[in-house]
Amino acid sequence: MNTIFISILIESLPFVLLGVIISGVIQMFITEEMIAKVIPKNRFLAVLSATIIGALFPACECGIVPITRRLMAKGVPLHAAIGFMLTGPIINPIVLFSTYIAFGNSWRMVLYRGGLSFVVALIIGFILSYQFKDSQLRDEAHDHHHHDHGHGFIGKIKGTLQHSIDEFFSVGKFLILGAFIAAAMQTFLKTSTLTAIGHGDYSSNIVMMALAYILSLCSEADAFIAASFQSTFSLNSLVAFLVFGAMFDIKNTLMMLSAFKSKFVLYLFIYVSIFVFLGSVVIGFL
Repeated sequence: MNTIFISILIESLPFVLLGVIISGVIQMFITEEMIAKVIPKNRFLAVLSATIIGALFPACECGIVPITRRLMAKGVPLHAAIGFMLTGPIINPIVLFSTYIAFGNSWRMVLYRGGLSFVVALIIGFILSYQFKDSQLRDEAHDHHHHDHGHGFIGKIKGTLQHSIDEFFSVGKFLILGAFIAAAMQTFLKTSTLTAIGHGDYSSNIVMMALAYILSLCSEADAFIAASFQSTFSLNSLVAFLVFGAMFDIKNTLMMLSAFKSKFVLYLFIYVSIFVFLGSVVIGFL
Protein backbone atom coordinates (compact mmCIF):
# COMPACT_ATOMS: atom_id res chain seq x y z
CA MET A 1 0.00 0.00 0.00
CA ASN A 2 2.90 2.33 0.82
CA THR A 3 4.40 1.79 -2.65
CA ILE A 4 1.11 2.46 -4.42
CA PHE A 5 0.47 5.53 -2.25
CA ILE A 6 3.86 7.06 -3.07
CA SER A 7 3.53 6.22 -6.78
CA ILE A 8 0.15 7.98 -6.97
CA LEU A 9 1.61 11.08 -5.30
CA ILE A 10 4.69 11.13 -7.54
CA GLU A 11 2.47 10.72 -10.60
CA SER A 12 0.02 13.44 -9.59
CA LEU A 13 2.07 16.13 -7.84
CA PRO A 14 3.76 17.61 -10.94
CA PHE A 15 0.40 18.22 -12.58
CA VAL A 16 -1.17 19.60 -9.40
CA LEU A 17 1.80 21.95 -9.15
CA LEU A 18 1.30 23.00 -12.78
CA GLY A 19 -2.40 23.52 -12.06
CA VAL A 20 -1.88 25.80 -9.07
CA ILE A 21 0.73 27.85 -10.97
CA ILE A 22 -1.74 28.36 -13.83
CA SER A 23 -4.36 29.21 -11.21
CA GLY A 24 -2.02 31.85 -9.76
CA VAL A 25 -1.36 33.34 -13.20
CA ILE A 26 -5.11 33.52 -13.87
CA GLN A 27 -5.67 35.22 -10.50
CA MET A 28 -3.03 37.91 -11.01
CA PHE A 29 -2.98 38.52 -14.77
CA ILE A 30 -6.47 37.66 -16.08
CA THR A 31 -9.21 40.20 -15.46
CA GLU A 32 -12.95 39.67 -15.43
CA GLU A 33 -13.15 41.85 -18.55
CA MET A 34 -10.83 39.47 -20.44
CA ILE A 35 -12.96 36.50 -19.42
CA ALA A 36 -16.14 38.25 -20.54
CA LYS A 37 -14.67 38.83 -24.00
CA VAL A 38 -13.66 35.16 -24.45
CA ILE A 39 -16.75 33.39 -23.06
CA PRO A 40 -19.90 33.93 -25.20
CA LYS A 41 -23.16 34.92 -23.53
CA ASN A 42 -25.06 32.11 -25.27
CA ARG A 43 -25.03 29.15 -22.90
CA PHE A 44 -24.41 26.50 -25.55
CA LEU A 45 -21.60 28.49 -27.18
CA ALA A 46 -20.14 29.17 -23.74
CA VAL A 47 -19.93 25.43 -22.98
CA LEU A 48 -18.61 24.70 -26.48
CA SER A 49 -15.85 27.33 -26.32
CA ALA A 50 -14.79 26.38 -22.77
CA THR A 51 -14.68 22.71 -23.74
CA ILE A 52 -12.39 23.48 -26.67
CA ILE A 53 -10.19 25.71 -24.49
CA GLY A 54 -9.66 22.66 -22.26
CA ALA A 55 -7.44 21.23 -25.00
CA LEU A 56 -4.89 23.99 -24.34
CA PHE A 57 -4.24 23.05 -20.70
CA PRO A 58 -1.93 20.08 -20.05
CA ALA A 59 -3.47 19.41 -16.62
CA CYS A 60 -4.64 16.10 -15.17
CA GLU A 61 -7.94 15.61 -13.34
CA CYS A 62 -6.33 16.89 -10.11
CA GLY A 63 -4.58 19.93 -11.52
CA ILE A 64 -7.68 21.05 -13.41
CA VAL A 65 -9.75 21.54 -10.22
CA PRO A 66 -7.88 24.60 -8.86
CA ILE A 67 -7.79 26.10 -12.38
CA THR A 68 -11.56 25.65 -12.72
CA ARG A 69 -12.17 27.15 -9.31
CA ARG A 70 -10.08 30.20 -10.18
CA LEU A 71 -11.82 30.70 -13.53
CA MET A 72 -15.21 30.64 -11.79
CA ALA A 73 -13.99 33.15 -9.21
CA LYS A 74 -13.08 35.37 -12.18
CA GLY A 75 -16.60 35.19 -13.57
CA VAL A 76 -16.71 32.14 -15.85
CA PRO A 77 -20.24 30.67 -15.57
CA LEU A 78 -20.63 27.28 -13.91
CA HIS A 79 -21.74 25.40 -17.02
CA ALA A 80 -18.76 26.64 -19.05
CA ALA A 81 -16.25 25.99 -16.25
CA ILE A 82 -17.46 22.41 -15.78
CA GLY A 83 -17.26 21.75 -19.52
CA PHE A 84 -13.65 22.91 -19.32
CA MET A 85 -12.94 20.82 -16.22
CA LEU A 86 -14.32 17.59 -17.70
CA THR A 87 -12.47 17.75 -21.02
CA GLY A 88 -9.20 19.43 -20.00
CA PRO A 89 -7.66 16.22 -18.57
CA ILE A 90 -8.63 14.22 -21.69
CA ILE A 91 -8.48 16.17 -24.93
CA ASN A 92 -5.18 17.92 -24.28
CA PRO A 93 -2.37 16.83 -26.67
CA ILE A 94 -0.29 15.02 -24.02
CA VAL A 95 -3.12 12.68 -23.02
CA LEU A 96 -4.25 12.00 -26.58
CA PHE A 97 -0.70 11.24 -27.65
CA SER A 98 -0.17 8.84 -24.73
CA THR A 99 -3.44 7.12 -25.70
CA TYR A 100 -2.25 6.82 -29.29
CA ILE A 101 1.04 5.23 -28.23
CA ALA A 102 -0.46 2.94 -25.56
CA PHE A 103 -2.87 1.36 -28.03
CA GLY A 104 -0.30 0.64 -30.70
CA ASN A 105 -0.60 3.86 -32.73
CA SER A 106 -4.38 3.51 -32.88
CA TRP A 107 -6.27 6.63 -33.92
CA ARG A 108 -9.52 4.77 -33.29
CA MET A 109 -9.09 4.77 -29.52
CA VAL A 110 -7.96 8.41 -29.56
CA LEU A 111 -11.11 9.41 -31.46
CA TYR A 112 -13.40 7.36 -29.22
CA ARG A 113 -11.86 8.73 -26.04
CA GLY A 114 -11.68 12.35 -27.16
CA GLY A 115 -15.05 12.26 -28.91
CA LEU A 116 -16.98 10.71 -26.02
CA SER A 117 -15.48 13.08 -23.45
CA PHE A 118 -16.30 16.06 -25.66
CA VAL A 119 -19.94 14.99 -26.14
CA VAL A 120 -20.42 14.13 -22.45
CA ALA A 121 -19.00 17.50 -21.36
CA LEU A 122 -21.28 19.38 -23.79
CA ILE A 123 -24.41 17.56 -22.62
CA ILE A 124 -23.62 17.95 -18.92
CA GLY A 125 -22.64 21.61 -19.31
CA PHE A 126 -25.92 22.32 -21.09
CA ILE A 127 -27.93 20.54 -18.37
CA LEU A 128 -26.13 22.44 -15.62
CA SER A 129 -26.84 25.76 -17.34
CA TYR A 130 -30.55 25.17 -16.68
CA GLN A 131 -30.31 23.39 -13.33
CA PHE A 132 -28.00 25.76 -11.45
CA LYS A 133 -28.42 29.51 -11.80
CA ASP A 134 -25.75 30.49 -9.27
CA SER A 135 -22.14 29.57 -8.59
CA GLN A 136 -21.70 26.33 -6.66
CA LEU A 137 -18.33 27.26 -5.18
CA ARG A 138 -18.11 26.28 -1.51
CA ASP A 139 -16.38 29.47 -0.30
CA GLU A 140 -16.66 32.30 -2.81
CA ALA A 141 -15.40 34.93 -0.35
CA HIS A 142 -12.13 32.99 0.01
CA ASP A 143 -11.67 32.96 -3.76
CA HIS A 144 -11.31 36.71 -3.92
CA HIS A 145 -8.90 37.30 -1.05
CA HIS A 146 -5.89 37.72 -3.35
CA HIS A 147 -7.64 39.92 -5.85
CA ASP A 148 -5.70 43.10 -5.09
CA HIS A 149 -2.39 41.46 -4.18
CA GLY A 150 0.52 43.12 -5.91
CA HIS A 151 0.98 46.15 -8.16
CA GLY A 152 3.07 46.26 -11.30
CA PHE A 153 4.67 43.30 -13.04
CA ILE A 154 7.02 42.34 -10.18
CA GLY A 155 4.17 42.62 -7.69
CA LYS A 156 2.01 40.37 -9.83
CA ILE A 157 4.78 37.79 -10.10
CA LYS A 158 5.11 37.76 -6.31
CA GLY A 159 1.34 37.54 -6.01
CA THR A 160 1.26 34.62 -8.45
CA LEU A 161 3.86 32.70 -6.42
CA GLN A 162 2.10 33.44 -3.13
CA HIS A 163 -1.26 32.42 -4.51
CA SER A 164 0.20 29.22 -6.02
CA ILE A 165 1.73 28.26 -2.66
CA ASP A 166 -1.54 28.88 -0.82
CA GLU A 167 -3.51 26.94 -3.42
CA PHE A 168 -1.03 24.05 -3.38
CA PHE A 169 -1.37 23.53 0.37
CA SER A 170 -5.13 24.02 0.12
CA VAL A 171 -5.66 21.24 -2.44
CA GLY A 172 -2.62 19.16 -1.47
CA LYS A 173 -4.15 17.72 1.68
CA PHE A 174 -7.09 16.39 -0.32
CA LEU A 175 -4.73 14.86 -2.88
CA ILE A 176 -2.85 13.07 -0.10
CA LEU A 177 -6.05 11.80 1.50
CA GLY A 178 -7.41 10.65 -1.85
CA ALA A 179 -4.15 8.93 -2.75
CA PHE A 180 -4.18 7.09 0.59
CA ILE A 181 -7.75 5.87 0.11
CA ALA A 182 -7.04 4.82 -3.48
CA ALA A 183 -3.88 2.94 -2.38
CA ALA A 184 -5.80 1.18 0.40
CA MET A 185 -8.57 0.08 -1.97
CA GLN A 186 -6.07 -1.14 -4.55
CA THR A 187 -4.29 -3.12 -1.84
CA PHE A 188 -7.25 -4.72 -0.11
CA LEU A 189 -9.78 -4.97 -2.98
CA LYS A 190 -8.65 -7.59 -5.46
CA THR A 191 -8.76 -6.55 -9.11
CA SER A 192 -9.62 -10.15 -9.95
CA THR A 193 -12.90 -9.71 -8.07
CA LEU A 194 -13.92 -6.95 -10.46
CA THR A 195 -12.72 -8.68 -13.61
CA ALA A 196 -14.60 -11.84 -12.64
CA ILE A 197 -17.93 -10.01 -12.91
CA GLY A 198 -16.97 -7.81 -15.83
CA HIS A 199 -17.61 -10.06 -18.81
CA GLY A 200 -21.21 -9.05 -19.57
CA ASP A 201 -22.10 -6.70 -22.41
CA TYR A 202 -23.06 -3.91 -20.01
CA SER A 203 -21.59 -5.00 -16.68
CA SER A 204 -18.07 -4.80 -18.13
CA ASN A 205 -18.55 -1.05 -18.74
CA ILE A 206 -19.71 -0.51 -15.16
CA VAL A 207 -16.85 -2.61 -13.77
CA MET A 208 -14.23 -0.70 -15.75
CA MET A 209 -15.70 2.64 -14.64
CA ALA A 210 -15.56 1.44 -11.01
CA LEU A 211 -12.00 0.25 -11.53
CA ALA A 212 -10.99 3.62 -13.00
CA TYR A 213 -12.49 5.38 -9.97
CA ILE A 214 -10.64 3.10 -7.53
CA LEU A 215 -7.26 3.09 -9.27
CA SER A 216 -7.25 6.92 -9.46
CA LEU A 217 -4.67 7.00 -12.24
CA CYS A 218 -3.40 10.25 -13.69
CA SER A 219 -4.92 10.85 -17.13
CA GLU A 220 -1.46 11.11 -18.68
CA ALA A 221 -0.70 7.50 -17.73
CA ASP A 222 -4.04 5.67 -17.56
CA ALA A 223 -4.02 4.63 -21.25
CA PHE A 224 -1.10 2.26 -20.62
CA ILE A 225 -3.03 0.56 -17.82
CA ALA A 226 -6.16 0.35 -19.96
CA ALA A 227 -4.17 -1.19 -22.81
CA SER A 228 -3.14 -4.03 -20.49
CA PHE A 229 -6.81 -5.03 -20.21
CA GLN A 230 -7.32 -5.42 -23.98
CA SER A 231 -7.36 -9.21 -23.81
CA THR A 232 -9.87 -9.20 -20.94
CA PHE A 233 -12.33 -6.39 -21.68
CA SER A 234 -14.11 -5.06 -24.77
CA LEU A 235 -13.03 -1.88 -26.54
CA ASN A 236 -16.09 0.09 -25.43
CA SER A 237 -15.50 -0.83 -21.76
CA LEU A 238 -11.91 0.39 -22.11
CA VAL A 239 -13.24 3.69 -23.48
CA ALA A 240 -15.53 3.93 -20.43
CA PHE A 241 -12.46 3.36 -18.21
CA LEU A 242 -10.44 6.07 -19.96
CA VAL A 243 -13.18 8.71 -20.00
CA PHE A 244 -14.76 8.17 -16.59
CA GLY A 245 -11.46 7.84 -14.72
CA ALA A 246 -10.19 11.13 -16.14
CA MET A 247 -13.38 12.90 -15.07
CA PHE A 248 -13.90 11.29 -11.66
CA ASP A 249 -11.70 9.32 -9.30
CA ILE A 250 -11.19 9.16 -5.55
CA LYS A 251 -8.59 11.90 -5.23
CA ASN A 252 -10.22 14.47 -7.50
CA THR A 253 -13.63 13.80 -5.90
CA LEU A 254 -12.20 14.97 -2.58
CA MET A 255 -10.65 17.98 -4.30
CA MET A 256 -13.98 18.84 -5.92
CA LEU A 257 -15.71 18.56 -2.55
CA SER A 258 -13.24 21.08 -1.16
CA ALA A 259 -14.07 23.53 -3.97
CA PHE A 260 -17.78 22.90 -4.72
CA LYS A 261 -20.91 22.28 -2.71
CA SER A 262 -21.50 18.60 -1.93
CA LYS A 263 -24.92 18.44 -3.60
CA PHE A 264 -23.49 19.81 -6.84
CA VAL A 265 -20.62 17.28 -6.83
CA LEU A 266 -23.16 14.48 -6.32
CA TYR A 267 -25.23 15.65 -9.29
CA LEU A 268 -22.09 15.96 -11.41
CA PHE A 269 -21.00 12.44 -10.47
CA ILE A 270 -24.41 11.03 -11.40
CA TYR A 271 -24.47 12.84 -14.75
CA VAL A 272 -20.94 11.78 -15.67
CA SER A 273 -21.68 8.16 -14.69
CA ILE A 274 -24.88 8.01 -16.75
CA PHE A 275 -23.60 9.67 -19.91
CA VAL A 276 -20.22 7.94 -19.97
CA PHE A 277 -21.97 4.58 -19.57
CA LEU A 278 -24.54 5.32 -22.28
CA GLY A 279 -21.87 6.69 -24.59
CA SER A 280 -19.67 3.63 -24.15
CA VAL A 281 -22.64 1.37 -24.88
CA VAL A 282 -23.27 3.26 -28.13
CA ILE A 283 -19.59 2.85 -29.07
CA GLY A 284 -20.07 -0.90 -28.60
CA PHE A 285 -22.54 -0.89 -31.52
CA LEU A 286 -20.24 1.07 -33.85
